[in-house]
Amino acid sequence: MDKLYEVKHRINAAAGKSGRCGADVKLVAVTKYAKLGDDIHAELLAAGCADFGESRPQLLEEKAFFYAGQPIRWHFIGSLQRNKIRKILPVITLIHSVDSVKLAEAVNRIAEEEHIETVHCLLEVFVSGEDTKHGFAPDELPAALDILGALPHLTADGLMAMAGLNVNENEIRRQFETVRKLRDTLREHGMPENVNLTELSMGMSSDFEIAVEEGATLVRIGSLLY
Repeated sequence: MDKLYEVKHRINAAAGKSGRCGADVKLVAVTKYAKLGDDIHAELLAAGCADFGESRPQLLEEKAFFYAGQPIRWHFIGSLQRNKIRKILPVITLIHSVDSVKLAEAVNRIAEEEHIETVHCLLEVFVSGEDTKHGFAPDELPAALDILGALPHLTADGLMAMAGLNVNENEIRRQFETVRKLRDTLREHGMPENVNLTELSMGMSSDFEIAVEEGATLVRIGSLLY
C-alpha cells in the first residue's frame, strides 16, 4: 500500500522535527470506510498495520466477528452511547472517546457484568470550543481522575482530542499543545494506580503532522489511505 507507506514517511518526518522517533507513533487506520470482505483490511495487515479504528458499534461488532482470527487490534474512535457499550467491550483494544465520568462508570459496570478484567480507554478532552465535539473540560480532569481511580475495571491510558474545523495551523497547534501540557501537568501531580496517561491520541488525516510534532502517540488516519 503506497499510501500507507507515504503516511508513515510523513509521520517519521514530523516526529523528527520534535526530536522523536516515528516508531513512537502508532498509526490507527480508520476502516469505517472499508466494507466487509473487501481488500482494504488484508492489504493493511500485509503492510504491517494491525490497528484499525471504527466509529460505529454495530460495524465494529460485525467486522470483529468477520475477521476473527486475524491479528487485528480494534480501536473505537467514535462517540460512544452507554447503550452500545456491551457490544464493543468483548472485542475492543482501546476506546478513544470516554468523554464523561458517567460513561466511564457505565463502562466499568458493564465490564464487571461481562467478566472483563480491564478495559483500556482514553479520556476525551474538549479543547476546540465547537458544539459538535464532546469531552472533559481541562479543569474538570483532576477531579474526574480521582473518581476514575475507584473504577477497578477501567484503565485510563491517556488523553484524546480533536482540533477544531476551519481553524488555521497555529490554532490547531495551540489546541494540541494544550492537551499535551495538560497531560504532563496531571502526571506531575500524581495519579491513581489505574491512570497512567502515557498516550496522546491526536491528529487525523488533515492535521496529523502537527499532532505528531506536538507529542501525539496515536494518530487516526482514514481518507489518506484510500
